[in-house]
Amino acid sequence: MSRKRKENIILSKILVIDAGSKGVCVGKAEDGKIVLIPNVVPGDVVDVKVFKKKSKYYEGIAIHFHEKSADRIPPICSHFGYCGGCKWQNMQYEAQLKYKQNEVWNHLKRIGKVTLPEMTPIVGSKDIFYYRNKMEFSFSNTKWLTPEQIASEEVIDREHALGFHIPKMWDKILDIDHCYLQPDPSNAIRNGLKAFCMQNQIPFYSPRQQTGLMRSLMIRTSSIGEIMVLVQFYAPMEKEIAMVMRYLEQNFPEITSLQYVINQKANDTIYDQEVVCFAGKNFIEEEMEGLKFKIQAKSFYQTNSKQAYELYQITRDFAQLSGKEVVFDLYTGTGTIALFVSKLAKKVVGVEAVADAIKDAEENAKNNQIGNCHFEVGDMKNVFNDEFIARHGKPDVVITDPPRDGMHADVVAQLLKIEAPKIVYVSCNSATQARDLALLDEKYEVQKIQPVDMFPQTYHVENVVLLTLKNA
Repeated sequence: MSRKRKENIILSKILVIDAGSKGVCVGKAEDGKIVLIPNVVPGDVVDVKVFKKKSKYYEGIAIHFHEKSADRIPPICSHFGYCGGCKWQNMQYEAQLKYKQNEVWNHLKRIGKVTLPEMTPIVGSKDIFYYRNKMEFSFSNTKWLTPEQIASEEVIDREHALGFHIPKMWDKILDIDHCYLQPDPSNAIRNGLKAFCMQNQIPFYSPRQQTGLMRSLMIRTSSIGEIMVLVQFYAPMEKEIAMVMRYLEQNFPEITSLQYVINQKANDTIYDQEVVCFAGKNFIEEEMEGLKFKIQAKSFYQTNSKQAYELYQITRDFAQLSGKEVVFDLYTGTGTIALFVSKLAKKVVGVEAVADAIKDAEENAKNNQIGNCHFEVGDMKNVFNDEFIARHGKPDVVITDPPRDGMHADVVAQLLKIEAPKIVYVSCNSATQARDLALLDEKYEVQKIQPVDMFPQTYHVENVVLLTLKNA
Protein backbone atom coordinates (compact mmCIF):
# COMPACT_ATOMS: atom_id res chain seq x y z
CA MET A 1 0.00 0.00 0.00
CA SER A 2 1.54 3.29 -1.04
CA ARG A 3 1.87 6.17 1.38
CA LYS A 4 -0.24 9.26 0.79
CA ARG A 5 1.96 12.01 -0.62
CA LYS A 6 2.07 15.16 1.49
CA GLU A 7 0.71 18.34 -0.02
CA ASN A 8 3.37 20.89 -0.89
CA ILE A 9 1.64 24.04 0.37
CA ILE A 10 3.21 27.48 0.02
CA LEU A 11 1.35 30.41 1.58
CA SER A 12 2.32 33.68 -0.09
CA LYS A 13 2.83 37.11 1.49
CA ILE A 14 1.67 36.27 5.00
CA LEU A 15 1.77 39.29 7.31
CA VAL A 16 3.06 38.30 10.76
CA ILE A 17 0.60 40.03 13.11
CA ASP A 18 1.53 38.86 16.60
CA ALA A 19 3.98 36.98 18.79
CA GLY A 20 2.24 33.85 20.05
CA SER A 21 2.93 31.33 22.78
CA LYS A 22 6.32 29.65 23.16
CA GLY A 23 8.00 32.22 20.93
CA VAL A 24 6.19 31.20 17.76
CA CYS A 25 4.71 34.10 15.78
CA VAL A 26 1.27 34.26 14.21
CA GLY A 27 -0.08 35.23 10.79
CA LYS A 28 -3.37 34.63 8.99
CA ALA A 29 -3.91 32.85 5.68
CA GLU A 30 -6.42 33.88 3.01
CA ASP A 31 -8.75 31.06 4.08
CA GLY A 32 -8.89 32.54 7.60
CA LYS A 33 -6.73 29.93 9.27
CA ILE A 34 -4.01 30.91 11.72
CA VAL A 35 -0.42 30.38 10.52
CA LEU A 36 2.20 29.54 13.16
CA ILE A 37 5.73 30.54 12.11
CA PRO A 38 9.01 30.39 14.11
CA ASN A 39 12.00 32.76 13.73
CA VAL A 40 9.99 35.67 12.36
CA VAL A 41 9.00 39.03 13.89
CA PRO A 42 5.58 40.74 13.92
CA GLY A 43 5.56 43.08 10.92
CA ASP A 44 7.45 40.70 8.63
CA VAL A 45 5.73 39.73 5.36
CA VAL A 46 6.79 36.22 4.35
CA ASP A 47 6.12 33.23 2.15
CA VAL A 48 5.54 30.17 4.32
CA LYS A 49 6.21 26.53 3.50
CA VAL A 50 3.65 24.49 5.43
CA PHE A 51 4.76 21.31 7.21
CA LYS A 52 1.57 20.74 9.23
CA LYS A 53 -2.02 21.40 8.18
CA LYS A 54 -4.86 21.21 10.69
CA SER A 55 -8.53 22.16 10.53
CA LYS A 56 -7.95 25.52 12.23
CA TYR A 57 -4.30 26.34 11.62
CA TYR A 58 -1.13 25.77 9.63
CA GLU A 59 2.43 25.36 10.90
CA GLY A 60 5.30 26.26 8.63
CA ILE A 61 8.62 28.01 8.11
CA ALA A 62 9.40 31.28 6.39
CA ILE A 63 11.18 30.65 3.09
CA HIS A 64 11.16 34.16 1.65
CA PHE A 65 10.86 37.66 3.11
CA HIS A 66 8.95 40.30 1.10
CA GLU A 67 9.18 42.91 3.86
CA LYS A 68 11.06 42.98 7.15
CA SER A 69 9.60 44.35 10.34
CA ALA A 70 10.82 47.62 11.85
CA ASP A 71 11.23 45.63 15.09
CA ARG A 72 13.59 43.13 13.48
CA ILE A 73 17.30 43.23 14.38
CA PRO A 74 20.19 40.93 13.43
CA PRO A 75 20.67 38.22 16.10
CA ILE A 76 24.13 38.38 17.64
CA CYS A 77 24.43 34.64 18.26
CA SER A 78 25.66 32.40 15.46
CA HIS A 79 23.48 29.58 16.81
CA PHE A 80 20.21 31.53 16.54
CA GLY A 81 17.45 29.62 14.81
CA TYR A 82 18.75 26.20 15.82
CA CYS A 83 19.32 26.61 19.55
CA GLY A 84 15.97 26.80 21.32
CA GLY A 85 17.16 29.19 24.03
CA CYS A 86 16.84 32.73 22.63
CA LYS A 87 13.91 32.64 20.22
CA TRP A 88 13.37 36.42 20.31
CA GLN A 89 16.96 37.50 19.77
CA ASN A 90 15.95 38.86 16.35
CA MET A 91 13.47 41.30 17.95
CA GLN A 92 14.10 44.74 19.46
CA TYR A 93 14.06 44.48 23.25
CA GLU A 94 11.31 47.08 23.64
CA ALA A 95 9.15 45.01 21.30
CA GLN A 96 9.89 41.88 23.35
CA LEU A 97 8.59 43.68 26.43
CA LYS A 98 5.45 44.78 24.60
CA TYR A 99 4.54 41.26 23.51
CA LYS A 100 5.28 39.80 26.94
CA GLN A 101 2.99 42.35 28.56
CA ASN A 102 0.32 41.65 25.95
CA GLU A 103 0.53 37.92 26.65
CA VAL A 104 -0.01 38.42 30.37
CA TRP A 105 -2.98 40.72 29.78
CA ASN A 106 -4.55 38.40 27.18
CA HIS A 107 -4.21 35.37 29.48
CA LEU A 108 -5.77 37.17 32.43
CA LYS A 109 -8.65 38.49 30.31
CA ARG A 110 -9.28 35.47 28.09
CA ILE A 111 -8.69 32.64 30.58
CA GLY A 112 -9.31 34.39 33.88
CA LYS A 113 -12.36 36.36 32.74
CA VAL A 114 -12.12 38.45 35.92
CA THR A 115 -12.37 42.19 36.45
CA LEU A 116 -8.89 43.67 36.11
CA PRO A 117 -7.31 46.98 37.05
CA GLU A 118 -4.98 48.80 34.69
CA MET A 119 -1.75 46.85 34.34
CA THR A 120 1.48 48.49 35.45
CA PRO A 121 4.10 48.55 32.65
CA ILE A 122 6.38 45.52 32.62
CA VAL A 123 9.67 45.80 34.50
CA GLY A 124 12.41 45.30 31.93
CA SER A 125 15.90 43.96 32.58
CA LYS A 126 18.91 46.27 32.50
CA ASP A 127 21.02 43.33 31.34
CA ILE A 128 19.59 41.74 28.21
CA PHE A 129 22.58 39.42 27.73
CA TYR A 130 24.82 37.56 30.19
CA TYR A 131 22.16 37.63 32.89
CA ARG A 132 21.72 33.96 33.85
CA ASN A 133 23.42 32.56 36.94
CA LYS A 134 22.86 28.93 36.01
CA MET A 135 23.44 27.04 32.76
CA GLU A 136 23.42 23.33 31.97
CA PHE A 137 25.17 21.90 28.92
CA SER A 138 25.05 18.35 27.56
CA PHE A 139 27.81 16.24 26.00
CA SER A 140 27.17 13.94 23.05
CA ASN A 141 29.32 11.69 20.88
CA THR A 142 27.15 12.61 17.89
CA LYS A 143 27.06 16.28 16.94
CA TRP A 144 23.90 17.67 15.37
CA LEU A 145 24.84 19.46 12.15
CA THR A 146 23.12 22.51 10.74
CA PRO A 147 21.88 22.40 7.11
CA GLU A 148 24.70 24.84 6.25
CA GLN A 149 27.31 22.49 7.73
CA ILE A 150 25.86 19.52 5.87
CA ALA A 151 25.87 21.41 2.58
CA SER A 152 29.44 22.68 3.01
CA GLU A 153 32.57 20.87 1.91
CA GLU A 154 34.19 21.56 5.26
CA VAL A 155 35.53 18.57 7.18
CA ILE A 156 33.54 18.60 10.42
CA ASP A 157 34.15 16.72 13.64
CA ARG A 158 30.90 14.83 14.17
CA GLU A 159 31.85 13.01 17.37
CA HIS A 160 32.21 15.74 19.98
CA ALA A 161 29.43 18.12 21.01
CA LEU A 162 28.94 20.13 24.17
CA GLY A 163 25.93 22.40 24.14
CA PHE A 164 22.13 22.32 24.08
CA HIS A 165 19.46 19.87 23.03
CA ILE A 166 17.79 20.65 19.73
CA PRO A 167 14.12 21.41 20.53
CA LYS A 168 11.96 18.26 20.52
CA MET A 169 15.03 16.05 19.92
CA TRP A 170 16.14 14.47 23.20
CA ASP A 171 19.26 12.86 21.71
CA LYS A 172 20.45 15.69 19.42
CA ILE A 173 23.02 18.15 20.79
CA LEU A 174 23.93 21.44 19.11
CA ASP A 175 27.59 22.23 19.77
CA ILE A 176 27.92 25.75 21.21
CA ASP A 177 30.91 28.02 20.57
CA HIS A 178 29.72 31.05 22.53
CA CYS A 179 26.59 31.48 24.64
CA TYR A 180 25.38 35.02 25.38
CA LEU A 181 23.29 34.07 28.40
CA GLN A 182 25.84 33.50 31.18
CA PRO A 183 28.76 35.81 32.05
CA ASP A 184 32.43 34.87 32.10
CA PRO A 185 34.04 32.52 32.76
CA SER A 186 31.18 30.26 31.59
CA ASN A 187 32.23 30.06 27.94
CA ALA A 188 35.90 29.60 28.83
CA ILE A 189 35.12 26.72 31.22
CA ARG A 190 32.85 24.94 28.74
CA ASN A 191 35.17 25.30 25.74
CA GLY A 192 38.27 24.50 27.80
CA LEU A 193 36.74 21.34 29.22
CA LYS A 194 35.59 20.17 25.81
CA ALA A 195 39.06 20.70 24.29
CA PHE A 196 40.77 18.92 27.20
CA CYS A 197 38.52 15.87 26.87
CA MET A 198 39.08 15.68 23.11
CA GLN A 199 42.85 16.01 23.49
CA ASN A 200 42.91 13.23 26.08
CA GLN A 201 40.44 10.98 24.24
CA ILE A 202 37.99 10.99 27.11
CA PRO A 203 34.75 9.61 25.61
CA PHE A 204 31.61 11.73 25.30
CA TYR A 205 28.29 10.25 26.36
CA SER A 206 25.93 8.57 23.87
CA PRO A 207 22.31 9.07 25.00
CA ARG A 208 21.11 6.30 22.69
CA GLN A 209 23.69 3.63 23.46
CA GLN A 210 24.24 4.89 27.02
CA THR A 211 28.00 4.63 26.75
CA GLY A 212 30.89 7.01 27.29
CA LEU A 213 31.85 9.17 30.27
CA MET A 214 31.22 12.91 29.84
CA ARG A 215 27.50 13.46 30.34
CA SER A 216 26.69 17.05 31.35
CA LEU A 217 28.14 20.26 32.76
CA MET A 218 26.41 22.68 35.13
CA ILE A 219 27.85 26.13 35.85
CA ARG A 220 26.40 28.40 38.53
CA THR A 221 27.61 31.92 39.30
CA SER A 222 26.67 34.45 41.95
CA SER A 223 26.63 38.23 42.08
CA ILE A 224 29.37 38.17 44.74
CA GLY A 225 31.79 36.34 42.45
CA GLU A 226 31.41 32.72 43.53
CA ILE A 227 31.32 29.96 40.91
CA MET A 228 30.08 26.38 41.09
CA VAL A 229 30.94 23.78 38.47
CA LEU A 230 29.34 20.33 38.55
CA VAL A 231 30.33 17.67 36.03
CA GLN A 232 28.03 14.72 35.49
CA PHE A 233 29.78 11.50 34.49
CA TYR A 234 28.11 8.35 33.23
CA ALA A 235 30.55 5.61 34.21
CA PRO A 236 32.74 5.16 37.33
CA MET A 237 36.00 5.60 35.39
CA GLU A 238 38.09 6.82 38.32
CA LYS A 239 41.28 7.70 36.42
CA GLU A 240 39.51 9.79 33.78
CA ILE A 241 37.24 11.46 36.34
CA ALA A 242 40.28 12.51 38.38
CA MET A 243 41.94 13.90 35.23
CA VAL A 244 38.90 16.00 34.35
CA MET A 245 38.43 17.38 37.85
CA ARG A 246 42.14 18.20 38.29
CA TYR A 247 42.10 20.01 34.93
CA LEU A 248 39.24 22.22 36.07
CA GLU A 249 40.78 22.85 39.48
CA GLN A 250 44.17 23.82 38.07
CA ASN A 251 43.03 25.86 35.07
CA PHE A 252 40.11 27.73 36.63
CA PRO A 253 41.16 28.72 40.16
CA GLU A 254 38.18 31.11 40.32
CA ILE A 255 35.89 28.08 40.80
CA THR A 256 34.89 28.11 44.48
CA SER A 257 32.79 24.92 44.40
CA LEU A 258 33.94 22.03 42.19
CA GLN A 259 31.72 18.95 42.31
CA TYR A 260 30.73 15.87 40.33
CA VAL A 261 28.08 13.17 40.04
CA ILE A 262 28.25 9.67 38.62
CA ASN A 263 24.84 9.03 37.11
CA GLN A 264 24.10 5.73 35.35
CA LYS A 265 20.35 6.29 35.02
CA ALA A 266 18.65 6.86 31.70
CA ASN A 267 17.88 10.50 32.55
CA ASP A 268 20.12 13.41 33.56
CA THR A 269 18.37 14.46 36.77
CA ILE A 270 20.69 14.56 39.77
CA TYR A 271 18.15 15.01 42.57
CA ASP A 272 18.38 11.33 43.55
CA GLN A 273 22.16 11.13 43.03
CA GLU A 274 25.11 11.58 45.40
CA VAL A 275 27.02 14.80 44.75
CA VAL A 276 30.75 14.60 45.48
CA CYS A 277 32.65 17.78 46.37
CA PHE A 278 36.08 17.53 44.71
CA ALA A 279 37.46 20.94 45.72
CA GLY A 280 36.29 24.05 47.54
CA LYS A 281 32.90 24.32 49.24
CA ASN A 282 29.83 22.25 48.40
CA PHE A 283 27.83 25.44 47.86
CA ILE A 284 28.02 29.00 46.61
CA GLU A 285 26.40 32.05 48.17
CA GLU A 286 24.15 34.74 46.76
CA GLU A 287 23.49 38.05 48.50
CA MET A 288 20.43 40.28 48.50
CA GLU A 289 19.89 43.28 50.79
CA GLY A 290 22.50 41.93 53.20
CA LEU A 291 20.91 38.47 53.31
CA LYS A 292 23.08 35.59 52.19
CA PHE A 293 21.56 32.54 50.56
CA LYS A 294 23.43 29.25 50.41
CA ILE A 295 22.94 27.55 47.05
CA GLN A 296 23.89 23.88 46.69
CA ALA A 297 24.03 21.80 43.51
CA LYS A 298 20.40 20.68 43.87
CA SER A 299 19.05 24.01 45.17
CA PHE A 300 16.55 26.13 43.30
CA TYR A 301 17.35 29.81 42.99
CA GLN A 302 15.97 32.33 40.50
CA THR A 303 18.31 32.20 37.49
CA ASN A 304 18.44 35.99 37.00
CA SER A 305 19.80 37.38 40.26
CA LYS A 306 19.27 41.08 39.48
CA GLN A 307 15.70 40.61 38.28
CA ALA A 308 14.98 38.28 41.20
CA TYR A 309 15.66 41.26 43.44
CA GLU A 310 13.16 43.33 41.45
CA LEU A 311 10.61 40.50 41.66
CA TYR A 312 11.01 40.11 45.42
CA GLN A 313 10.77 43.86 46.00
CA ILE A 314 7.48 43.96 44.09
CA THR A 315 6.20 40.96 46.05
CA ARG A 316 7.08 42.63 49.34
CA ASP A 317 5.58 45.97 48.25
CA PHE A 318 2.32 44.26 47.23
CA ALA A 319 2.16 42.54 50.64
CA GLN A 320 2.28 45.95 52.41
CA LEU A 321 3.69 44.53 55.64
CA SER A 322 3.84 46.54 58.86
CA GLY A 323 5.59 44.07 61.17
CA LYS A 324 2.40 42.68 62.70
CA GLU A 325 1.38 40.18 60.01
CA VAL A 326 1.44 36.39 59.88
CA VAL A 327 2.59 35.50 56.36
CA PHE A 328 2.27 32.14 54.61
CA ASP A 329 4.78 31.55 51.80
CA LEU A 330 3.44 28.66 49.71
CA TYR A 331 5.86 26.82 47.41
CA THR A 332 8.69 28.52 49.29
CA GLY A 333 11.56 26.63 47.63
CA THR A 334 14.72 27.46 49.55
CA GLY A 335 12.88 30.20 51.42
CA THR A 336 14.23 33.19 49.51
CA ILE A 337 10.96 35.15 49.45
CA ALA A 338 10.10 34.14 53.03
CA LEU A 339 13.45 35.37 54.33
CA PHE A 340 13.34 38.49 52.16
CA VAL A 341 10.01 39.66 53.65
CA SER A 342 10.65 38.39 57.19
CA LYS A 343 12.04 41.62 58.64
CA LEU A 344 8.70 43.33 57.95
CA ALA A 345 6.50 40.49 59.27
CA LYS A 346 5.60 39.07 62.69
CA LYS A 347 5.96 35.46 61.49
CA VAL A 348 6.51 33.76 58.14
CA VAL A 349 5.60 30.11 57.49
CA GLY A 350 7.05 28.51 54.35
CA VAL A 351 5.86 25.26 52.78
CA GLU A 352 7.65 23.24 50.09
CA ALA A 353 7.48 19.69 48.74
CA VAL A 354 11.24 19.21 48.28
CA ALA A 355 12.92 18.16 51.54
CA ASP A 356 16.40 19.33 50.49
CA ALA A 357 15.02 22.78 49.67
CA ILE A 358 13.52 23.06 53.17
CA LYS A 359 16.87 22.10 54.69
CA ASP A 360 18.45 24.93 52.68
CA ALA A 361 15.73 27.33 53.84
CA GLU A 362 16.25 26.44 57.49
CA GLU A 363 20.01 26.77 57.17
CA ASN A 364 19.68 30.12 55.37
CA ALA A 365 17.42 31.37 58.17
CA LYS A 366 19.93 30.26 60.79
CA ASN A 367 22.91 31.76 58.97
CA ASN A 368 21.10 35.09 58.60
CA GLN A 369 20.01 35.01 62.25
CA ILE A 370 16.33 35.14 61.31
CA GLY A 371 14.15 33.69 64.03
CA ASN A 372 10.63 34.42 62.82
CA CYS A 373 10.56 31.97 59.90
CA HIS A 374 9.25 28.42 60.18
CA PHE A 375 9.46 25.91 57.33
CA GLU A 376 7.56 22.69 56.67
CA VAL A 377 8.02 20.04 54.00
CA GLY A 378 5.28 18.17 52.19
CA ASP A 379 2.97 18.08 49.19
CA MET A 380 1.13 21.40 49.27
CA LYS A 381 -2.34 19.96 48.71
CA ASN A 382 -1.86 17.62 51.69
CA VAL A 383 0.07 19.89 54.08
CA PHE A 384 -1.98 23.05 53.61
CA ASN A 385 -5.01 21.83 55.56
CA ASP A 386 -7.15 22.77 58.57
CA GLU A 387 -4.65 21.31 61.02
CA PHE A 388 -1.91 23.45 59.45
CA ILE A 389 -4.04 26.59 59.94
CA ALA A 390 -4.82 25.60 63.54
CA ARG A 391 -1.11 25.27 64.35
CA HIS A 392 0.06 28.49 62.71
CA GLY A 393 -3.01 30.70 62.91
CA LYS A 394 -4.92 32.44 60.16
CA PRO A 395 -2.57 34.36 57.85
CA ASP A 396 -2.88 38.07 57.18
CA VAL A 397 -1.04 37.67 53.88
CA VAL A 398 -0.49 34.62 51.65
CA ILE A 399 2.36 34.69 49.15
CA THR A 400 2.18 31.89 46.61
CA ASP A 401 4.78 31.14 43.93
CA PRO A 402 3.76 27.80 42.40
CA PRO A 403 5.44 25.91 39.54
CA ARG A 404 4.29 26.35 35.94
CA ASP A 405 1.26 24.11 36.48
CA GLY A 406 -0.14 26.60 38.98
CA MET A 407 -1.87 25.73 42.25
CA HIS A 408 -3.71 22.47 42.91
CA ALA A 409 -7.47 22.87 43.15
CA ASP A 410 -7.36 21.75 46.80
CA VAL A 411 -4.92 24.58 47.59
CA VAL A 412 -7.20 27.11 45.94
CA ALA A 413 -10.15 25.70 47.89
CA GLN A 414 -8.27 26.10 51.16
CA LEU A 415 -7.34 29.69 50.29
CA LEU A 416 -11.03 30.43 49.71
CA LYS A 417 -11.86 28.77 53.01
CA ILE A 418 -9.40 30.66 55.23
CA GLU A 419 -10.05 34.06 53.62
CA ALA A 420 -6.69 35.74 54.16
CA PRO A 421 -7.11 39.50 53.59
CA LYS A 422 -4.37 39.55 50.92
CA ILE A 423 -2.88 37.09 48.45
CA VAL A 424 0.23 37.94 46.46
CA TYR A 425 0.42 35.51 43.54
CA VAL A 426 3.81 35.22 41.82
CA SER A 427 3.73 33.19 38.60
CA CYS A 428 6.04 32.04 35.83
CA ASN A 429 3.01 31.03 33.73
CA SER A 430 0.28 33.64 33.40
CA ALA A 431 -2.05 31.11 31.73
CA THR A 432 -2.28 28.87 34.82
CA GLN A 433 -2.25 31.96 37.00
CA ALA A 434 -5.30 33.21 35.11
CA ARG A 435 -7.06 29.87 35.64
CA ASP A 436 -6.44 30.14 39.40
CA LEU A 437 -7.60 33.76 39.48
CA ALA A 438 -10.89 32.64 37.95
CA LEU A 439 -11.33 30.18 40.83
CA LEU A 440 -10.36 32.76 43.44
CA ASP A 441 -12.78 35.28 41.92
CA GLU A 442 -15.51 33.82 44.13
CA LYS A 443 -14.10 35.82 47.06
CA TYR A 444 -11.14 37.86 45.77
CA GLU A 445 -10.62 40.75 43.39
CA VAL A 446 -7.45 41.68 41.55
CA GLN A 447 -5.97 44.97 42.78
CA LYS A 448 -2.58 45.12 41.04
CA ILE A 449 -0.80 43.42 38.14
CA GLN A 450 2.95 43.68 37.58
CA PRO A 451 4.77 41.68 34.87
CA VAL A 452 8.55 41.28 35.26
CA ASP A 453 10.93 40.26 32.49
CA MET A 454 13.29 37.71 34.02
CA PHE A 455 14.50 36.24 30.71
CA PRO A 456 15.35 38.68 27.90
CA GLN A 457 15.58 37.21 24.38
CA THR A 458 13.00 34.55 25.34
CA TYR A 459 9.21 34.50 25.47
CA HIS A 460 9.11 33.72 29.21
CA VAL A 461 7.67 36.29 31.61
CA GLU A 462 6.90 36.42 35.35
CA ASN A 463 3.82 38.13 36.72
CA VAL A 464 2.84 39.32 40.19
CA VAL A 465 -0.81 39.86 41.14
CA LEU A 466 -2.22 41.32 44.34
CA LEU A 467 -5.65 40.03 45.39
CA THR A 468 -7.79 41.32 48.25
CA LEU A 469 -10.97 39.97 49.80
CA LYS A 470 -14.15 41.35 48.28
CA ASN A 471 -16.24 43.50 50.61
CA ALA A 472 -13.56 43.26 53.30
